[in-house]
Amino acid sequence: MPRIRCHYIDCVFVDDGYCGAAAVELDPDTGCATFSPNEEAATKDENWEEEELEEWEEEDSDDEEEDTWEEDEDAF
Repeated sequence: MPRIRCHYIDCVFVDDGYCGAAAVELDPDTGCATFSPNEEAATKDENWEEEELEEWEEEDSDDEEEDTWEEDEDAF
């Protein structure tokens, strides 16, 4: 039986870098259609998205304050 080397690290079928699924469906446009994220990776992704969103919001508010200072300096 051929072994398929897989680069997905968060798939439930990956075992030591190789796919362990009984059947694999590949789509040339989207990649592996058999891919199924494991629960641990899905939870990490959700937490990452929330953390990133908070960081972006903080950066945006910092940028707005800096812009205000720059406008004030130009007035003098």
